[in-house]
Amino acid sequence: MKNVPIKKIRNFAIAGHAGSGKTLLSDLMLFKARKVTRLGRVQDKNSVSDYHPDEHEKQNSIYATPLNCVWNDHTFFFIDTPGYADFFGDTKAALSIVDAILVVINGVEGIEIGTNRAWRTAKEGNKPRIIFINSLDKEYSDFNTVLDSIQKTYGKTVCVPFTLPVGNESNLEEVVHVLRSNKIPDELRESVKKYKSALMDTVAEADEDLMMRYLDGEELSEEEISHGLKDAILGGSLVPVFAGSVEKDIGITELMNGVVNLFCNPLFTKKIPMDSGELELKEDGVGKAFVFKTVADPFIGQLSFFRVYSGILTADSDVYNVTKNSKERLGHFHVLNGKEQMTIHTAYPGYIIAVAKLKQTKINDTISTTLSGPQFLPTKFPKPNMSYACYPLKRGDEDKIASGLNRLAEEDPTVKVERHPETRELLLSGLGDQHLKIITNRLKSDFKTEIDLRTPKVPYRETITKIGNGKYRHKKQSGGHGQFGEVCLRIEPLRDDDFEFASEVVGGNIPKNYIPSVEKGVKEAMKKGELSNSRIINIKAVVYDGKYHAVDSSDIAFQIAGRGAFREAMKQANPKILEPHMHLKILVPDQYMGDVTGDLNQRRGRIQGMNVEEGMQLVEAEVPLAEVHSYASQLRSITQGKGRFDMEFSHYEQVPATISKQIENAATKEEQEDK
Repeated sequence: MKNVPIKKIRNFAIAGHAGSGKTLLSDLMLFKARKVTRLGRVQDKNSVSDYHPDEHEKQNSIYATPLNCVWNDHTFFFIDTPGYADFFGDTKAALSIVDAILVVINGVEGIEIGTNRAWRTAKEGNKPRIIFINSLDKEYSDFNTVLDSIQKTYGKTVCVPFTLPVGNESNLEEVVHVLRSNKIPDELRESVKKYKSALMDTVAEADEDLMMRYLDGEELSEEEISHGLKDAILGGSLVPVFAGSVEKDIGITELMNGVVNLFCNPLFTKKIPMDSGELELKEDGVGKAFVFKTVADPFIGQLSFFRVYSGILTADSDVYNVTKNSKERLGHFHVLNGKEQMTIHTAYPGYIIAVAKLKQTKINDTISTTLSGPQFLPTKFPKPNMSYACYPLKRGDEDKIASGLNRLAEEDPTVKVERHPETRELLLSGLGDQHLKIITNRLKSDFKTEIDLRTPKVPYRETITKIGNGKYRHKKQSGGHGQFGEVCLRIEPLRDDDFEFASEVVGGNIPKNYIPSVEKGVKEAMKKGELSNSRIINIKAVVYDGKYHAVDSSDIAFQIAGRGAFREAMKQANPKILEPHMHLKILVPDQYMGDVTGDLNQRRGRIQGMNVEEGMQLVEAEVPLAEVHSYASQLRSITQGKGRFDMEFSHYEQVPATISKQIENAATKEEQEDK
């Protein structure tokens, strides 16, 4: 790759809902730019972007794939991103490091969950956007309806068409450019006039001198128009909308020209925020890069993907990992087009490169040619919303499984691997069942081990509903010194707190130095309740009387007595089982609302509120954890993949009597099996 002038680099990502045509657009751009000699297609399993076997199987993007090509003397560094919610972690990483985002919308379906997700991420990161309405050659496609929805959702004065389709549905012929077309069909003249006027007003508002010349009727040059539009796009007050069909290569040339003319070069913004202050972007000088992705390549080892922001990085040189405060040795630089790699020696601002075999560098690390300096703000990844318990299919594979999963979690921050402290199960958590299936497939292929995924045990709790008293004497004679301790204990329900301990002992019936031993015994007993073998919470324990022996009493004796007194008191205190409840935020198209709320009711959920967000219905609900283990797959089934949800722990709540009995029986059976 020849050295490219920075002003002729365009760095962007292609994002949107699954099935909107992002990957075919990426392949077509490579083909039109003559980067490849034949057009790849997902269904033919020869796509440059979707090259992984898992993507061949699913016929959808799973990984964010860096690509590059040259168009009109400009170099594109761009990333094709997954549209499924299960793989949004990779999408989020890609969207966080690019200069701009090209949002693809299906001309039949209109705005979908993936559209809103891409838009919201771009808006949060202050990223310039272009919208491309695709598939306008398909039956039931409707440019005007989709445009109206876009303008209602994202802003009528913000989203302005730059190209308009000629013809409709299967009769799509071409597109006309609002600012540049000479031949305009009669039926589009009024629309072109309206949108051109809106765009020229935007240009004039960007510069007072331009405004005066425009109001005087003077013709503005193409360069002046482009500059004014770029300022508006960069500021978020304008989002160009392009129309066309990737399948028929209609409107794609105009779209690619739009990327050249409307997106900015990597140094245009001058500065970006860091963890302390701002980084001034420069063409040369200190090299600064951000690691946004790592991949275990089967041939060359771990690949770390960098976005270069400022200065120059050189291959075969020493750099510093500012985040880890350590030195790294850079090897060869690779610029990737799918699985194809091209080696380069120097990387400049806007470049997306991969470097192999770095020892300490991970995702979210800052790389610099100097040791000191600010760090890039880390990408905030979505939290996992689905978990499975992992059991080995082969005895003795436990360590191998844990090691492999932890390695995979290093590549994917949306994967979480942990040993639950109470159930002792190894939990694998991710963004959905499809996400976790890919992880288990990679565990099998990369680490040669398999796991059985089961529904995790629920970490129940137990508590009391009334005051209980217990008395326990521990007395043991075994020759020499014996053991003696007697404790009288009262337990009370405690609201909104886990545990409290107090002493009302008077007269020295229990010496003060043994009171902590009683507390220790109580805490030990609270680890395992009688009903479900679960931890006991929300209790105040008060030791109010007891006895001791001057010779035979000891710390251990009062620990045992405290534990026994607590268990006796529990029998009087009407213990109950509590279950964890989760707070869900569910975003779905309006037509699925009835099915979604009905399903929540069947899961013992309580709807807390409903609202409209970005043209979708937002449902907030509280649902028992036991009822949501399979919710990701169920929601996808109900909404045909058009719904998504976020989940976090809310509180513990008493379970219904019938379910409590089932939990008690299951706990008794499990305890008997363990003996």
